[in-house]
Amino acid sequence: MSDIIQLLPDAVANQIAAGEVVQRPASAVKELVENAIDAGADKIQLIVKDAGKALIQVIDNGCGMSLTDARMCFERHATSKIRKADDLFAIRTMGFRGEAMASIAAIAQVELKTRRHEDELGTCITIEGSEVISQEPCSAPTGTSIAVKNLFYNTPARRNFLKSNPVEMRHIIDEFQRVALAHPQIFFTLHHDSQEVYHLPATALKQRIVHLFGANYNQRLVPVEEDTTIIKLRGFVGKPEFARKTRGEQFFFVNNRFIRDSYLNHAVTTAFEELLPDDCFPFYVLFIDIDPSKIDINVHPTKTEIKYQDEKAIYAIIRSAVKRALGKYNITPTLDFDQENSIEHLITPKPFEEIIAPTISFNPNFNPFATTEDKPRQEHPFLRESSGGGYRKESIPQNWDTLYEISKKETLFQHEIHEEKTIAVEEQEVSKPSEAQLFQIHNRFILSQIKSGFMLINQQTAHERILYERFLQQLQNHSGVSQQSLFPQSVTLNGSDFELLRELLPDIRALGFDIREFGKNTVVVEGIPAELNNVGEHELLEHLLEGFKNNMAILKLDKRDNLARSLARNGAIKTGTKLSLEEMNQLIDQLFACQSPNQALNGKPVISTFTMNELMERFEK
Repeated sequence: MSDIIQLLPDAVANQIAAGEVVQRPASAVKELVENAIDAGADKIQLIVKDAGKALIQVIDNGCGMSLTDARMCFERHATSKIRKADDLFAIRTMGFRGEAMASIAAIAQVELKTRRHEDELGTCITIEGSEVISQEPCSAPTGTSIAVKNLFYNTPARRNFLKSNPVEMRHIIDEFQRVALAHPQIFFTLHHDSQEVYHLPATALKQRIVHLFGANYNQRLVPVEEDTTIIKLRGFVGKPEFARKTRGEQFFFVNNRFIRDSYLNHAVTTAFEELLPDDCFPFYVLFIDIDPSKIDINVHPTKTEIKYQDEKAIYAIIRSAVKRALGKYNITPTLDFDQENSIEHLITPKPFEEIIAPTISFNPNFNPFATTEDKPRQEHPFLRESSGGGYRKESIPQNWDTLYEISKKETLFQHEIHEEKTIAVEEQEVSKPSEAQLFQIHNRFILSQIKSGFMLINQQTAHERILYERFLQQLQNHSGVSQQSLFPQSVTLNGSDFELLRELLPDIRALGFDIREFGKNTVVVEGIPAELNNVGEHELLEHLLEGFKNNMAILKLDKRDNLARSLARNGAIKTGTKLSLEEMNQLIDQLFACQSPNQALNGKPVISTFTMNELMERFEK
């Protein structure tokens, strides 16, 4: 029997490795940008076309490579960072395995141009599917330019599993944001289909966060800093009132390497105890500087997981540092001593002042019908004492003696009106139980009397169900009605949310949104769905995208169902809203016209019924 075990050809082995290293265009972006950082570049340009499927190009001004290094970088496990096994526990560079370039070259057409500062000419290498097509000298600036074209061109099955361009572009932006956050001292640019998405000059960490996520983040950040013998911790957390429904904006870096760690994430979230609802997640960008010998980063192909020697101590340090930072933000008051009502004024007691009750003086013997001769020496309402000692008449109305009769008639007339109103109110009170059987309880539930007893309706979940079914219908028929804004609002989003909005734009317009793109990461909202005219444009759009991302991560819904669900939850009347009798009637009518009136969007019941027998049993206990 012949031998059956054989060595794989290099091309096949590289394609297998590529399955671990390059899962999508964003994976290639990560590897190429990290190589540029390791090359000492302080200016890195990322250019992508067709969401990375057609082109991924990274241009840096780093140290460049020699002719031999340029050829060797495409070999498997060829690296400049590891010489012996012990070096794995002293790594401070981004890449070290030497698999990235070989894996990318196995599934794409790659063109590399590079030149060292001391060389007059650079090197240009072209590779397709691990096969070197050409290698020749060329004129090139100092540094390296790598262009990856037609990713997965020779593995069509892998290419077919890629998502739409907006989805793949969001993944690229996510990887770009992580690298840009970790290295604020480097100048980065990102261009997609000839349009500049990011222009990030070298700056401090706080400004880099603001440039990436928007100017409104400037007021949302709380600094965190802790220096111990185990780790050095620095960075920022978001203020509790700006927490989101999704985990997207949470970044941990260990020795400037982005990592995912649920254990350390729990340390941050517990520091926000009693400050956030259970379904909200805080923003944070935290950097841990630790001795490389105390960690193991070689535990995952993408190097996003790390093992620690003393993770419990790290957990405690992070939790206490974040809690202390939040305590300073929440507790420390600010005093303005220029105000009139200063603290000294507030605490200084006023001298005791005697309170004098008001008094009314009158003459019980006053007779308005007495003649002047019979009148005692007293002031008349229409007479004033003259300087000569007598009285002078002052603007006495004509027929003033009939005022009493007119006043008496008016009093009788008002009394008759009062009696009629009293009778009407009494009749109305008698008719109320028969006309209106709806009551609102704590501005949260609607109580309605039915034949067998009564039912309680959760007003918020009821309205969510109504809007959800209405929006689904509009998405199917493209029948959403728009309420035009008097003043169109411009809304600026971060890069990832902007790409998501572009992907959802046709369906969002079908719901009644009137939106158009307006420059870099900005849209103009000229109208919103008529059902949601009580919500601000910016808030509505931001919450819609946030809810969509949250549903996508947890419920795995299809796009239209996700959109309808997210918009319904954001547009529904909230607990605590007072409703009129007409509004309650309308809500109930619309609820029972739904296909599933008793099923909330979270799967719980909308209506609870109570029978008279249940009530009688409760009182007879």
